[in-house]
Amino acid sequence: MQRKTLLKLLSSVAATTVLIVSTGAHAENQVVKVGTIAGPDEQTWAVVQKVARSEGLDVKTVTFNDYVQPNAALDAGDLDANSFQHQPYLDSQVKQRGYKIVTAGLTYISPIGIYSKKLKSVKDIQPGAKLALPNHPSNENRALLLLQAQGLVKLKPGAGTDGNNATPLDIADNPKKLKLIELDAAQLPRSLGDVDAAVINTNYALAAGLQPTKDAIAREDVHSPYANLIAVRAQDKGKPWVKKLVAAYHSKEVRDFINTQFKGAMVPSF
Repeated sequence: MQRKTLLKLLSSVAATTVLIVSTGAHAENQVVKVGTIAGPDEQTWAVVQKVARSEGLDVKTVTFNDYVQPNAALDAGDLDANSFQHQPYLDSQVKQRGYKIVTAGLTYISPIGIYSKKLKSVKDIQPGAKLALPNHPSNENRALLLLQAQGLVKLKPGAGTDGNNATPLDIADNPKKLKLIELDAAQLPRSLGDVDAAVINTNYALAAGLQPTKDAIAREDVHSPYANLIAVRAQDKGKPWVKKLVAAYHSKEVRDFINTQFKGAMVPSF
């Protein structure tokens, strides 16, 4: 009887130990705070969160409504990573603000586009037309390069390349005498009633109900250098959780979601 009682006791202890270990393993999933932007990025990270759980990461997203705060929060240590920007924008932020932030992996590209409620084609843009541009340095540069690719302006030699962000002051030729209006990126969709056309980032276009593949009268080439990325502090780049986070984003589940959900408005860069 004593032997049977002992076996039962050992069995009970073993079961309790397994339960504790199992509960502990779940509780020890590393929490990673990722800053992102409302809209497509936020939707995509909801999928990443599910994939990351199987890698031992508990991803918590923090949503922002502008392009300035996510890098400031990451540099300050309030975030572990962020995912909202392309390399030229990150480079400009690092240069201007001294952030020690680096790229951990690419996510997708959203070709920036020219939108209009009044025009059906770039060819319809008349002399003296009002065009609104994003006022962030790298995105304004991106917009000016798109206008140049469409033959609307010509930039000075070297402007807009190799980290030299172009501004309207770098326009060497403006044959239609276009009036360029610089606005906060989030305000651009609302400006369409007041201007002839606006160059709008895809996330803000989608949030305003615009369909890039249908509503844009011109779009950036998908092979541009403006792929979005996951950024982390330089001191964290080699840590295991960063590798797991990037792997979760680069999963088949996330790729399929981007392709299905956004139908060409966003294109995976991995």
